[in-house]
Amino acid sequence: MLFLQLLSLLVAPAQILGHKAYPDRIAGADGTGTSKCPSSDENLHDKQYALKLGRRVSNATPPPLEIEPLIVSGAITNRADLVFFSDGYLPEERGKFIDDAMRLAQDISANQTFYTVKPLLNFWAAFSPSNESGIGVGGKPKDTPFGLYRDGTELRAVYYSKEDVALAACGSLGDQCDYAILLGNDPLYGGLGGQFTVITSSLANGPLVLRHELGHSIIEVGEEYDGGFAYFGPNAADTADEPLPWAHWLTKPEANGTARPERSVMPFQVYPWTILNTTAPWVLNFTSSGSFSRHLIRFSLSGLPEASDLKVELDGIDLGWVPKEDIGVDRWHYDIYRDEPLSGGTHQVAFTLVNKDREGVAQLCSAEGLEFGNEDEFNATPGFYGAFPTYSDQNRTSYRPTNEDCLMRVVTATNFCKACIEGLWLALLQDINLIDNTTQACVTADNGTFITLGVQLVPVGQFREAPSPTAETYEIMWQKDGRILESFTNKTSVRLDDSSDALGNYSVAVRFITEEVRVDPKERLRDTANFEVTKKCGA
Repeated sequence: MLFLQLLSLLVAPAQILGHKAYPDRIAGADGTGTSKCPSSDENLHDKQYALKLGRRVSNATPPPLEIEPLIVSGAITNRADLVFFSDGYLPEERGKFIDDAMRLAQDISANQTFYTVKPLLNFWAAFSPSNESGIGVGGKPKDTPFGLYRDGTELRAVYYSKEDVALAACGSLGDQCDYAILLGNDPLYGGLGGQFTVITSSLANGPLVLRHELGHSIIEVGEEYDGGFAYFGPNAADTADEPLPWAHWLTKPEANGTARPERSVMPFQVYPWTILNTTAPWVLNFTSSGSFSRHLIRFSLSGLPEASDLKVELDGIDLGWVPKEDIGVDRWHYDIYRDEPLSGGTHQVAFTLVNKDREGVAQLCSAEGLEFGNEDEFNATPGFYGAFPTYSDQNRTSYRPTNEDCLMRVVTATNFCKACIEGLWLALLQDINLIDNTTQACVTADNGTFITLGVQLVPVGQFREAPSPTAETYEIMWQKDGRILESFTNKTSVRLDDSSDALGNYSVAVRFITEEVRVDPKERLRDTANFEVTKKCGA
């Protein structure tokens, strides 16, 4: 049995090289630098400019923060750090806040959404006690650290009134806060994107809003659902006549990286945000060309826990709406698909409140109609990648990769499409080095003294703690003075004889290969470290 003993280092320290640097890893205590500007649009999911905070200046005093680790995969200097900040939690509700934050972190990273990139993420909870419980309504914040509030009583956006305090809170944590999440102690739907992600503790909608807004924040993509105003990034194209950003994911690509547009149309799309009453139904008339084979009525509601509360009709026909099980009065999104054509001419969709006891609470949040061509004209098969039309708030057409395979399209979904998950990897690895650490040492064993060189890698590929649902691996190549050392291939630690022949310049090149990334134009899945061995151990 070998007996190993570490000796004093007589080799020069290693240098990690590559594309990574950390100048903009969020608002630090020095308060230098710039930030991206958030959107001011009121539509919650249109606030897609929720980018890294940058190093914003804030003269405010941060609130007292008690930091609790939730899910930690590595050092804060080489991970994307997401921090939940409490708002509307009394001192005695600290435990509830930690539980809410942990539930949300696990929901988006365990077996779905951010699961494969989880080793690149840290989640933290930062507790600051509030003097009042909950969030404000009617435009009036409560006495809380960040002053979260709703404009009215409807389940819509949740705003913050103390931007400088939130900036100071995140900035006081330095590299430990890359993405700030303001978590409001409220059981119902609401939130916001922007320089901070704002969410509530809603069991149904907290994870939904968090997943979607972090997609905007981290990947820097626009929307995929209809009725937005910004469509950009790896999941959006202005035309299908030029090579698509996701050409390498297309199921049936054309020779030039384009794809046939799938045939569909959006005859109506509105955000009424209207409180329903039993006096008169909410109705909308729209026109169909009669040239499509199938259609979909899509809408979102709140304050309607029972099927007997509401009747949803199309041209006087009850569509058989049923609320999501156990949704209570929270908001939810519904699709009613009909495999039959609409006739040419005018049609009417109607939402009729039946239960008078729901007045003042029942709300129609959004409504949309879509028509599709037949199966030869519109491929709705899950997993099919093509060019699917998306319609903006101005009814301008752009294109997305899939029909309904992405949470940036269907906010109740739990996973990204392949174009977005690829963008997620590339965005995260812009600021994370695959090499976590390097080691150089002199080691004495029974059979002599050796020089050891090693790298500790971010635990993905063959070094994951839990198996990945997708195929992935590291390739590791060592060189000495520019010459490849074949015998050291795919090793994270190598041993050199303690002789003059061992002296020289060594490098290790690491490449991460995953089936979730097909194109890496900036080589973000590659990193390099250099070692300089200048003396023998016994010298």
